[in-house]
Amino acid sequence: MFDWSQEIVLVASILSWFIIVTGLAQTAVYLLQLIIAGYALSKRPPVARSALLWHRYGDVAPPIALLVPAYNEEVNVVESVHSMLALEYPNFEVIVINDGSKDQTLQRLIEGFKLVKFHRPYEEALTHKPIRGLYSSPMTERLFVVDKENGGKADAQNAGINVCRAPLFCVIDGDSILEPDALMRAAQPFIDDPERTIAVGGTIRIANGSRIEGGRVREVRLPHRLLPLLQVVEYLRAFLMARLAWSRINTLMLVSGAFGLFRRAEVVAVGGFTSGSMGEDLDLVIKLHRHMMDTKRKYSIQFIPEPVCWTEAPETLRVLARQRTRWQRGALECFFRYRSMLFNPRYGRVGFLGFGHILVVDVLGPISEVLGYVLIPAFWLLGILSTEYLLAFTSLVFTYGVCVSVCSLVLEEAELRRFPRARDLAVLTAVAVFENFGYRQLNNFWRVKGWWQYLRADQSWGEMTRTGLTGPKK
Repeated sequence: MFDWSQEIVLVASILSWFIIVTGLAQTAVYLLQLIIAGYALSKRPPVARSALLWHRYGDVAPPIALLVPAYNEEVNVVESVHSMLALEYPNFEVIVINDGSKDQTLQRLIEGFKLVKFHRPYEEALTHKPIRGLYSSPMTERLFVVDKENGGKADAQNAGINVCRAPLFCVIDGDSILEPDALMRAAQPFIDDPERTIAVGGTIRIANGSRIEGGRVREVRLPHRLLPLLQVVEYLRAFLMARLAWSRINTLMLVSGAFGLFRRAEVVAVGGFTSGSMGEDLDLVIKLHRHMMDTKRKYSIQFIPEPVCWTEAPETLRVLARQRTRWQRGALECFFRYRSMLFNPRYGRVGFLGFGHILVVDVLGPISEVLGYVLIPAFWLLGILSTEYLLAFTSLVFTYGVCVSVCSLVLEEAELRRFPRARDLAVLTAVAVFENFGYRQLNNFWRVKGWWQYLRADQSWGEMTRTGLTGPKK
């Protein structure tokens, strides 16, 4: 008679080792990131004052086009554009691409800036949905608006790349606010190393709760609600630790679609953003890596912590879940689209470390962690695992998660000091501990849901409800 107990033990053993090996791999990745990020910050020169940057680079700063894809952004778009027009940079233009919005986004722009239709010849280097009209403003020569049929964020960005004439372009979300010197700081690598630098990313920070007036963050405050607070710690870990670490060894795989600066010629050479992609920002950076390595050219894709872009974080579980499942689908889509680069010696550190990171953290990580949440206690209840193993595993997982979160916060305070009040740091430290007991687990369930949606070829984007960054109306 067939012995099912042996089969159950075998399966339990295989799954346990999968969970352990994947967990150890993630641990190694996070430790490597933390060490490299700490080293990189220790080697960075002191942050220069804005006035000194202008004195050094104002006369040689290259022209930049700010591309602002906008879909149903009527709540924030006018305020955001005003803040962009007031940026401290010598030569730039703002191109808002209205991607077939169903709300009053275009009308708000027309009314807010007295827009009129005009003709501007442009190169059709990239494909995108038809443009219905171009608008300029008699109030400022820096602003242009592109009205086009809906094609998604990547499609809108391609239209903006075609219309812009600057050698560099900056992609920024329509609900975001740049700090006044952000463009000058982000452009610095292009000025210092114009031959090699092809892309630069900055820091994305959560604006919820901060005092915002006239399109500027006048006072940095922590969010009043728990969910955005948790995302503050999450963003610190993602940007200051992970992206700074990979940037240091030129293996940065993601320049955030909320704020990134690119060399136009190289982006056009790789075909621009991939239309319909769930992770268009990740997709573009991977294509740039592949293109530069295939053509055997020296290049640099950097992350700089000082340029800061403030954005609105989701304040409800429903909206946050949509965002995280979409991000997971984007990561999986890009990984499998460019899977031939994984561990391919031709692509060096990008193939081994960059794609290895995506494999461990984004592809296997969510499945492994959720299996661990479910199976490890189940195996203990069935008597397959000992109590000592259960306690050791649980202690290791939570202790390590707390350590990574708190160390990310320490790096932020040691180098950037964006939170001036001691009370804020105490609150964030408590949140950095608390997020490991529920929020992290919830995120992994959302990511597994993203896996399921990817397998079902679900391409839905989901509505991102905005409350507005200007605060409540009086």
